[in-house]
Amino acid sequence: MTLLSHARKDAEWIAHTLRLRGHTAYFAGGCVRDIILKREPADYDVATDATPDQVMRIFPAAIPVGAQFGVVLVAPAHDQQQADVTSSASRGRVEVATFRCDLSYSDGRHPDQVRFSSSPQEDAQRRDFTINGLLLDPASGEVLDFVGGRNDIQAGIIRAIGDPEQRFAEDKLRLLRAVRFAARFQFLIEAATFGAMQKHALRVRDVSHERTRVELTKMLTEGHARQAFLLLDSSGLLKEVLPEISAMKGVDQPPQYHPEGDVFEHTLLLLEQLSLGCSPTLAWGALLHDVGKPSTFRVAPDRIRFDGHVEVGVKMAENICRRLRFSNDDTQQSLALVQNHMRFGDVLRMKDSTLKKFLRLPAFEEHMALHRMDCLSSHRDLTCYHYAQEKLHSIPPETMRPVPLVTGDDLIRAGYKPGPQFKHILAAIEDAQLEGLLSSGEDAMDLVWRQFPLP
Repeated sequence: MTLLSHARKDAEWIAHTLRLRGHTAYFAGGCVRDIILKREPADYDVATDATPDQVMRIFPAAIPVGAQFGVVLVAPAHDQQQADVTSSASRGRVEVATFRCDLSYSDGRHPDQVRFSSSPQEDAQRRDFTINGLLLDPASGEVLDFVGGRNDIQAGIIRAIGDPEQRFAEDKLRLLRAVRFAARFQFLIEAATFGAMQKHALRVRDVSHERTRVELTKMLTEGHARQAFLLLDSSGLLKEVLPEISAMKGVDQPPQYHPEGDVFEHTLLLLEQLSLGCSPTLAWGALLHDVGKPSTFRVAPDRIRFDGHVEVGVKMAENICRRLRFSNDDTQQSLALVQNHMRFGDVLRMKDSTLKKFLRLPAFEEHMALHRMDCLSSHRDLTCYHYAQEKLHSIPPETMRPVPLVTGDDLIRAGYKPGPQFKHILAAIEDAQLEGLLSSGEDAMDLVWRQFPLP
């Protein structure tokens, strides 16, 4: 049994237990939508008329992660005696939410106050989109639809529940979620809902940078990134959340190298190649690899040029990563992809030492993937890609990363004083090793005496 089928069994047990204690309980939200679409839900949520206090009495290990909003995390049956607040986000817990009505949203993200309800219909009305407003009885399989969600799923439509302007005013994150759901499911956004998105696109600035990053990353990695970014653009959201990407529109490129069109179209072609579940850093690398082109555009006598666009792009990408609160590791890898994407053009001319250092960059498979997408989105010449691939597989690991022939301790014993020069000496030795010019420590020290003689 898979982890996800285990999750359904756990949610069914929780709903059954609530019903045995006299409460109503249904699967709710995205899991019902996915079941109707015959997709495996990422997780299962349960909605009930039981209050948080009642849920916690029934399930001793429940964790009140948002009790003021009626939300409690419940552990599966076998974990009911292992309450641990520190593991509130652990895998296997099911979110149980009390039916409620949200009264106001002054911060544009969370309700100021909620009123618990016994009505599943009232609970459905406060949700974001009709496709997410469905309830399902896990015992009978009956779907409760108070908002027209089943018809919209069948028609392939994203529609806000009730007044779309009110829905987006309540929670600005819904502006991005509408785009993500439309792209993920290949649905259309209903006209009034889309009009409200365009009207209130500026409000997306109120969404926290962390939540914005999460939504954008999902758009990039759920298999339909091109459509997501076209929707971001046409809705007016792109220039608010990523003005650096919006600036790519209309920036021409030299047609002999980029017959596909401007920088924005080139970037969209890369996004189109991102597969479902791809690495987030590869996805962001694809999005940002040419972010420095708009500000370095110039028309030279011979052709359009983007001198220094890599260096400028790295700085811009770093600002974006910091703004969106990327982790240090993800920032480092995303910037490395931007910084090195043009180096593939030199691989046929690189010295052995330079090539080996290039090929051993961390997560080099992402550099390869980005270069391949870059080529296929422009001139389609994969000569450098195939050369790098062949070298990557033919060079033995021990020559790609040779054991150092000389260490800092060796240099000290030879009479050298520790300092910045050590870095240059050791780098020179490693380069000679990578070029195949040294085979022993004695050879390495001979090189040191020649190139870095003691005073």
